[in-house]
Amino acid sequence: MEDRVYLRAFEVDDYILINRWRRDPEIIKYLAGNVFFVSSEREKKSVENKIFDDSVNLYLGICEKNTNKLIGYTNINNIDLRNAKAEWAGTFIGDKDFAGQGYGREASILMLSFLFSQYPIHKCYGRCLEEHPTTAKLFISLGFTQDGVLRDDVFKNGEFKNVLMFSILRDEVNGQF
Repeated sequence: MEDRVYLRAFEVDDYILINRWRRDPEIIKYLAGNVFFVSSEREKKSVENKIFDDSVNLYLGICEKNTNKLIGYTNINNIDLRNAKAEWAGTFIGDKDFAGQGYGREASILMLSFLFSQYPIHKCYGRCLEEHPTTAKLFISLGFTQDGVLRDDVFKNGEFKNVLMFSILRDEVNGQF
């Protein structure tokens, strides 16, 4: 694994970049969730909430090591210790200068390594739009198995979209993270 990025806790001022990224149609078109208009103030409050409440969701900034520049974020949602599972909501490279160069994969490995080493998680699961093959390839390259397709699961850009479901079990990780 290359060593070009590191993860860090969110800082309040991160909302400025995150809000800019969330407003960029090129960046958000492949996100599995719906598109929302989010004001700067709402984004700031959202980042503050993520900083002060990490009991169920964990959001970490992705920084490029040479410059310490925030280039994206990665997050784990719905941490369910009773059922020993968590949802990897993905890795998001918002800075276009770093997109498509493997930075997201490196950050994903760091996040999954953190998850499986610091939490008693048996299963990590995630999803992506069927029309976004890059994310599906990332899941497979990380050892995830495709569990199924949720047909017409998300209404986005005026039409229903299929969502692919993936998961990886602790015993399938085999020390790769």
